[in-house]
Amino acid sequence: MKFSQPGADLFLPQKGNSQQTLATTTHLGIGAHADDLEILAFPGITACLNHSTQRFSGVVVTNGAGAPRSGSYSQTPDQELIRLRQEEQRQAAKLGQYASVIQLGFPSAEIRHGPNPALVGDLLQILKATAPQVLYLHNPADRHETHLAVLSASLAALRQLPASSRPKEIYGCEVWGDLDWVPSSKIVRLSCPAPEDFGPSLLRCFRSQVEGGKRYDLAAAGRRRAQATFADAYSPDQAQEVVLALDLLPLLESGAPSLAEFVSGLINEFREQATDRIKRMGSA
Repeated sequence: MKFSQPGADLFLPQKGNSQQTLATTTHLGIGAHADDLEILAFPGITACLNHSTQRFSGVVVTNGAGAPRSGSYSQTPDQELIRLRQEEQRQAAKLGQYASVIQLGFPSAEIRHGPNPALVGDLLQILKATAPQVLYLHNPADRHETHLAVLSASLAALRQLPASSRPKEIYGCEVWGDLDWVPSSKIVRLSCPAPEDFGPSLLRCFRSQVEGGKRYDLAAAGRRRAQATFADAYSPDQAQEVVLALDLLPLLESGAPSLAEFVSGLINEFREQATDRIKRMGSA
């Protein structure tokens, strides 16, 4: 498999033939940065953990050169940080028992302004090679512009596939910004059955981030637990950890709304429900 960026990396933790290994993928995550997969696609990673027939593969789009850094990493130059983050992602793939992880190595600046044709082509190639049943993406309400760019490119690649060849489930998941404001009828709750320390351990593979000033290991686990507990005020917790997601399949239908229209619809419904609750209490 040949990718557009010279620094692209295809890693198979269990070795083997790349084409055959990619074809074993049942759950695929596409994230913008190293460590995004371990947050947004955590439900898919846990679904495949120690499973005999389900395999997780991940795609990391950017090279991570612009990541914040402090402490012992504060003076790390971009090229060294790129190398470190690539190796960290490989370590996470080993720990998480991934079938594969592909790091495409795009600079963020190259993909932020509309779907990059080279990126769309790379993603289309990967989608054809893996043919996943379940796909995890960034969500259209995410606050990170690079995340939105990767989502847009992913959708562009999916639209080039015949409908029969697309994943049966496509979810836009939380990273920068929670989705607990989304009306309950539009939210999908993805449980993450795994040993208690598995999620934090995955994110601690990314030492340049965790030790460099961003405690993703604690924050992501805390959010999953909070989403499980605060799901419903009137019933016991239904899962220990939950990632909230949006069903993105409607964005691939004929006459589908744009990403802006999709998010605007969710915001309008949230506004109506919030004001209706207040009105029912007799408040102005």
